[in-house]
Amino acid sequence: MNSLKLPFLAKLNFGPQDAAALRHLGKCQGRQQLYVKQRPETLEKLRTVAMVESTDASNRIEGITAPKARVEALVQQTTEPKNRSEQEIAGYRRALDLIHDGSTDIPIKANIVRQLHKAMYSYMSEDGGEWKITDNEIVEKDSEGNITRVRFKAVSSVATPQAMEDLFNNYHQALENKYDPLVAVPLAILDFLCIHPFTDGNGRVGRLLTLLMLYHADYQVGRYISLERLVDDSRKSYYQTLEASSQGWHEGKHDAMPWITYFWGILTRAYKEFEERVGDVDAGRGSKSKRVRDAVNRKMSTFKVVEIERDCPDISRDTIRAVLREMKKEGLVKAEGRGPGARWRIL
Repeated sequence: MNSLKLPFLAKLNFGPQDAAALRHLGKCQGRQQLYVKQRPETLEKLRTVAMVESTDASNRIEGITAPKARVEALVQQTTEPKNRSEQEIAGYRRALDLIHDGSTDIPIKANIVRQLHKAMYSYMSEDGGEWKITDNEIVEKDSEGNITRVRFKAVSSVATPQAMEDLFNNYHQALENKYDPLVAVPLAILDFLCIHPFTDGNGRVGRLLTLLMLYHADYQVGRYISLERLVDDSRKSYYQTLEASSQGWHEGKHDAMPWITYFWGILTRAYKEFEERVGDVDAGRGSKSKRVRDAVNRKMSTFKVVEIERDCPDISRDTIRAVLREMKKEGLVKAEGRGPGARWRIL
C-alpha cells in the first residue's frame, strides 16, 4: 500500500543515526546465531516465558486481561477458557503457536493474515478471518467509553480486499528491489494498521504479522523476548508514533520515520534484553543473589518485582524479594508503596 510504493521508498531520508541503528541490529542478528547454537536449553526457558508474556501483553494492550496464573495455564494448555477474555487470550496463544511452529514455512500474503485472525477467534462463537464489511475509524475514548477524538479514518470496507493484496505485492517488490527488511517490515505494519482490515483484532494481528515478517528476515529475537511486552511497556510512544506517521497516509504524504524509529527501538531493546537474559539464565554466571542484583542495577527507573522475575525467569519470587530486602537494608534501593503494585527505586 502507500508506504511500500517504490516512489515513496525512494524519498525516504536516512541520516547517520539511522544507519548506525541498522548496523547495530545487523550485529545483533549475527550474534543471535551463536546463542542459538551454543545454549539451546537456556533459550527454551526463555521461549516459554516469552509465550506467556506475549499472550498476556498483546491482549492487555487491547484491554483484555486475566490473572497471571490463568494466563499461564491457558498458554500451557492445562485449562480451558472460562469467559470471553480467556477465549481471546487462548486464541492469541494458538495464533502464536502457528507462527512459532511454522516460522519461515508460512508465506507472507493476505490469506495468511486472514488465517491468523481466524486462529485468534478459534475459541469464540463468531467466525474470524473475514475482512470488515463496514467502515471503521481509529478513535480515542474517555474512561466511560465515549469517543473523544477520531485519530484516523481507515480504508473503506469495499477497498480493503484489494488494499491488502496491494500491501503484500508492494512488500515483496520492495524486498526484490533490495530494500532492507528492517525498512520494509515496519512500513508493511504501518500500512496494515492504516488499512485496519478487520472489524476487531487489528492491533493483535499486526503484532503477529510483525513476528512472522521478522522470522522471514532472520530476526528471531521475538521467539525468546516478548516484543508485545515491550510495546505494552511503551504504549504511549506506540500510539504517538503511529498517529504521527499515519497523518497524510491516504495521499502518500505521510512521514514514516517516527514509526520506523520506534520499531527499531523496540527491536534494539529486545536484543539487548535477549543477550542479558541469556546470561542471567546461564547457571555459570554466578549466584542467584548476584544475578538479581545485576538485574536491579540495569533498571533505569522504578521497577516492580515482576520485572525482575522476567529478567531472571528461573529464580523464585521469594528469592527476589529477599535480595531486595537485603539491598534495602544496605541503602541501595527503597520501596514505594506496598503489595503487588509496589514499585522499587534505585538510590
